[in-house]
Amino acid sequence: MVSTKPYSLRSRLLLWLLVPLVTIGLIALVDTYREAVDTANAVSDRVLAGSALAIAERVVVAEDGVLEVDIPYVALEMLTSAAQDRVFYRVDGPQGFITGYQNLPVIQGLEQEESGYADANFRGEPIRLSSLSRAASTGATSIPFVVTIAETTIARTQLAQTILLRSALRLAILIGSAAAIVWFAVTFSLKPLYRLRDAIAERNPDDLHPIEQSVPKEVRGLVDTVNSFMGRLGSALGAMRHFTGNASHQLRTPLTIIRTQLALASRAHSLEEARQAARMGDEAVAHAERVIAQLLLLAKVDEAASDRLKNLGAVDLTELARTLTADRVTQAHAAGIDLGFDGEKALFVRGEPMLLSEMIRNLLENVLAYAGSGAEATVKVVERGADVVLEVEDTGPGIPASEIENVRQRFVRGRSGEKPGAGLGLPIVEEIAALFGGRLELSAGAGDRGLRVRVAFAAA
Repeated sequence: MVSTKPYSLRSRLLLWLLVPLVTIGLIALVDTYREAVDTANAVSDRVLAGSALAIAERVVVAEDGVLEVDIPYVALEMLTSAAQDRVFYRVDGPQGFITGYQNLPVIQGLEQEESGYADANFRGEPIRLSSLSRAASTGATSIPFVVTIAETTIARTQLAQTILLRSALRLAILIGSAAAIVWFAVTFSLKPLYRLRDAIAERNPDDLHPIEQSVPKEVRGLVDTVNSFMGRLGSALGAMRHFTGNASHQLRTPLTIIRTQLALASRAHSLEEARQAARMGDEAVAHAERVIAQLLLLAKVDEAASDRLKNLGAVDLTELARTLTADRVTQAHAAGIDLGFDGEKALFVRGEPMLLSEMIRNLLENVLAYAGSGAEATVKVVERGADVVLEVEDTGPGIPASEIENVRQRFVRGRSGEKPGAGLGLPIVEEIAALFGGRLELSAGAGDRGLRVRVAFAAA
């Protein structure tokens, strides 16, 4: 089931922005801390190396051949800091420890004139130490020695933490600024949608005209879809209003007749009068049924037209017309009409079988209703150039030439007489034909007798 819970587009955009930014920021902070530690070590290691060198320069050989050390405490003061780091030193000769802190670790394996750095622990505290291997000359020979100097890592740690905190502060300001920019940018970008919402909200419920509001191109497709929907909705509402208006207009007469005949039947003085009233009322009911059926068919045609039928298949118009004509032969015989069909070759048009059937039925119903007893009627399906033509011709009274064009309009009856009708048959035929690209042609029959109706379609 699709969730209908509303969500904030602004919040989602912020989430998609902030989550990657925070992730990248954390990775950057880890890398920054590693760089800060390396930087702090590099700065402090230079000071350590300078202090070790200063002490090594004060190592001399006494007259008895023993190494003596005059510790320059200025070299040790170089290592003091606001963090109150403690400093340790040690000097070792060929015979071992000479002076300083005897338990201070020494970097082993250094070559002559080589220095090295290492992290270690001394007296339970982490330290950073530097060892320098040198030799003191006696003139005839030289005596090797190693100077080791170390300090606690409080200042280094504080320096790395300071760099990290400043980087984190800058990153937090960057992420916060980005979030604020996105917030205001999204709010500004959504203003056209707010205007679109207000424009729709202010519309009258009956106003289904297309929306002309200026919107971003990313939303243009949505607006076009809404406009298309409102167009279809307007067509559907128009068809419904048209149907209800036509129904109320066309059913008023048969309903009035029915009520009148019921009143006459109730006041009839004989059984024959009552039967006559009932018969006329029954005819009015039948007429009302025909009107309703035709109005419903018109509504169906209007709906199909608004939907713009797609993917229409090929329909054998010859077979369809032959079958429907055969179904009306008995009814035509009862009305004294000689109804026949002419056409053998299968001819195809593009359309919807049900609506094409309704079109042919209306043509046949017109013949049965108006051709009159003794008339002949022929249904044909023939080729005419690139067209397939359905032709229905009868030898009845026809339609006066002055009224030929008028009968194309709804509720206009062209054939005079007492026979009931709603004037919808030919308009239905023309609207269905137009739905599938067809053309309706009306003319007098052979010898200027009767009526010839032709509907031409492009061959499928």
